[in-house]
Amino acid sequence: MRLRALLDTDALGLRLLGGEDELDRSVRGVMTTDLRDPSRYLSGGELVLTGLAWRRDAGDSEPFVRILVQAGVAALAAGEAELGDVPDDLVLACARHRLPLFAVHESVAFATITEHVVRQVSGERAGDLAAVVDRHRRMMTSGPAGGGPDVVLDLLGTDLDLRAWVLSPTGRLIAGSKVAGPALPAGTCARLAAEHLAAVRTGRRGPHRVPLDGTTYSLFPIRSSGRSPQAARDSRETVLSDWLLAVEADAGDWPEERLDLLQGVTQLIAVERDRRDAARTVRRRLAQEVLELVQTGAAPAEIAARLRVAAPVLLPGLGAAPHWQVVVARVEWDGAAVEGGPVAQSLLEEVLVDPQATGPEPSDRIAVAHTGDEAIALVPLPAVSADQDGSETGLLADALLQAVREPLTAGLADDGRLTLGVSAAVHSAEGLRGALEEARHARRVAAARPGRVCAAGHQELASHVLLLPFVPDDVRRAFTARLLDPLTDYDRRHRAELIPTLEAFLDCDGSWTRCATRLHLHVNTLRYRVGRIEQLTGRDLSRLEDKLDFFLALRMS
Repeated sequence: MRLRALLDTDALGLRLLGGEDELDRSVRGVMTTDLRDPSRYLSGGELVLTGLAWRRDAGDSEPFVRILVQAGVAALAAGEAELGDVPDDLVLACARHRLPLFAVHESVAFATITEHVVRQVSGERAGDLAAVVDRHRRMMTSGPAGGGPDVVLDLLGTDLDLRAWVLSPTGRLIAGSKVAGPALPAGTCARLAAEHLAAVRTGRRGPHRVPLDGTTYSLFPIRSSGRSPQAARDSRETVLSDWLLAVEADAGDWPEERLDLLQGVTQLIAVERDRRDAARTVRRRLAQEVLELVQTGAAPAEIAARLRVAAPVLLPGLGAAPHWQVVVARVEWDGAAVEGGPVAQSLLEEVLVDPQATGPEPSDRIAVAHTGDEAIALVPLPAVSADQDGSETGLLADALLQAVREPLTAGLADDGRLTLGVSAAVHSAEGLRGALEEARHARRVAAARPGRVCAAGHQELASHVLLLPFVPDDVRRAFTARLLDPLTDYDRRHRAELIPTLEAFLDCDGSWTRCATRLHLHVNTLRYRVGRIEQLTGRDLSRLEDKLDFFLALRMS
């Protein structure tokens, strides 16, 4: 289709700001972005839609426009909802580079323009395929009764014989074609999500082809046009929040028309993603309000009143007042949280989804706010009887990450970390402040552990592990070196296994018989090794203080 046709479509409400001589350019697709450098996602011929979140001052317009021109885009359309009138510096930059520029009225959604372009471009390129896309569009825009992405995938199966599924970045199955046969196993979903995230993090262009258990899958990113400006500034963060379309086929030999069609389908599914995010707005707002009350020291009665409003929204039909748990998450890049709150919020919403639930909106209990560099979830639990402490029915830290560890580790690559902390259940507003601090302490314990994706629960805060994360690194290194280096050096020279012997001896509470049995040693041999440990370190393993020092040194090593 031509740019002139877009300008002539009254329903789109586009206003031309420059480039009248270029209106005969062809449009091959559409992309929504607020990245400062979106070049990796551009292939040429696109109409680029932007909310201008990338623009911080007048000097940002020239490099942004230059990048678009070098990528061969057809035109730029700037929304007026964020800044009002399109800035003059952007108009001048587009004029210098002969890039047509449109203004998008604040009343027009980018999704409306996306659907129109996808429908028109597909119609001009592949007659019978265009009919499929048009049917997809009608189903997607017909509201909840239309069936959402499942219907789109059904049409791909019936019309194009393609088995396809929509997955979250954590590997959760969001939608699948009913004609595709049995649902993908959870393990396969997790591996596909991991492969997709790893490919995107290395900058490879999609679709990504993945051979898995004798079957080749092609993975297409589904990028949300409703992404927040904060999350859009760093591609490391957007990769952790975008859905993906997995197709059971090798797209390496597909004609251009079919690739364009699948790209169009991902854009239509992105509309459903935006609707899902909009549906979560109420719950996010409730969580934000409760969090602000807790953090500002509001009276328990005021917090309790807000919880009474939140409970029916988060747990519809719940008769009694629920108990609550708090989960805190933080995403860090290169050891520092860089505006990580929004992406941590998105990830925490995925992590808290019931693993047995399916669909774009499978859980009503998710209410996540973000503040600064962390996300905080308020999770209601069914009230328990007086002789229970609530922990049996609550969320367990390790269980939350069990199914998502593989894909998220791939998405975080070698420079990112996700850490979670989970509080105990509390039964009243008075306990929420303590639960929040408890979850934050647990998250700091998780942050002290190795690995890209770590969690800790409230049960661990009654242990020495609560203290170890707050010991400075240089103190930890000096302490462990002074106690363990002599043993490590001796083991290296003589293969004496003094370190394993020390660990077993402490684990057996200093029992000679039990330790000798565990190590399959004679008691005299064990006594000789322990004596050598004491000689090398100058410590006495019959003294509680020295046993405790060795125990902590081993835990910190």
